[in-house]
Amino acid sequence: QTPKKEKVLLTGGTGFVASHVLDSLATNGHPVVVTVRSEEKGNRLLQSLSHFGASNQVQYAIVPDISTKNAFDPILHDHRFTYVIHTASPYQLSFADPVNDCLNPAIKGTTYLLDSIHRLCPSVTRVVITSSSAAILNPPNHRDVYDESSWSDVSWEQAMQPEHTYRASKKFAEQAAWSFLEEHNPRFTIATINNTYTFGPLSRSLANSAKFSSAEVNTSNRRIWDLIHGKWRNPDGSACIPSTAPVFTFVDVRDVADAHLAALTAPGQRYYTVGGFFSNYQIARIVDEEFKGVLGDDVLPDLKGQADDFEEDKHWKFDVSRSEKELGIRYRGLRESVRDAVVSMLEFEKGTAFN
Repeated sequence: QTPKKEKVLLTGGTGFVASHVLDSLATNGHPVVVTVRSEEKGNRLLQSLSHFGASNQVQYAIVPDISTKNAFDPILHDHRFTYVIHTASPYQLSFADPVNDCLNPAIKGTTYLLDSIHRLCPSVTRVVITSSSAAILNPPNHRDVYDESSWSDVSWEQAMQPEHTYRASKKFAEQAAWSFLEEHNPRFTIATINNTYTFGPLSRSLANSAKFSSAEVNTSNRRIWDLIHGKWRNPDGSACIPSTAPVFTFVDVRDVADAHLAALTAPGQRYYTVGGFFSNYQIARIVDEEFKGVLGDDVLPDLKGQADDFEEDKHWKFDVSRSEKELGIRYRGLRESVRDAVVSMLEFEKGTAFN
């Protein structure tokens, strides 16, 4: 059942996950205030929503830096929200300064927001936070089966090493949120969505943008972008498919968005969201089968003799029964997710998305 049409604050509104959350909120008739970092991004967001026919329900507010104390105070002072969905967090794979570029924005961006809600917006009953499977998994010493009871064991010291910074930021930000609940006993409760690599259609807010480029494709989807732009093919046509490791699990962004919406009224807890396993070989095979005629013969690699680097019998398993049962998610398969990602990329490049 869809919650009544309460007002929602959505942070990180131009991000990949947030744009799909916004689509779901707008489709369900929720009034939404979206935070963006600049007026240009806000106007672009509203313009993209006008194609969607939902812009009258959406306003934007500028928060240049979420890791600044009291950054959200003016918004929370001016609006009576019932729900907050916090998706804003840095996500890239390398940081020059781990603490200031990644850890602080993730952790303080979360705790400062919770503090501001606690002080200024007593109407808020639930805060849904976009966490990550990175806060659950323990590479390389994996459990046999992962579920919401698992926490990454990455340490603050390890977080100073670039390969661990991102996953540490997700762990420490999520732990800080649960600690805030224990220490301050606020009127609101929390749920977290712990999604894995996220594929699917590109963010609607990129549509009709003269500036659209591969740099704006989210990190997980970029492998699909590279494939359809010939980067997995050698000059002689043979394949040069990158290794899939370390992550062989995916989820469709629309399922992640649905999970955020359902978590507004479901029990306040962690929700691990995984659609299934994947490998880069499997992605290449799907795109070859679905799009060879569209993309032409000189883009996709020849897959003859290529081996799949995913070994299911040796791989850890996941248990997402909580998100299926409590949030009602019926996960999309890899083929649908990859196919719809490619269709959206081709539309965006031609400038035909949402025209």
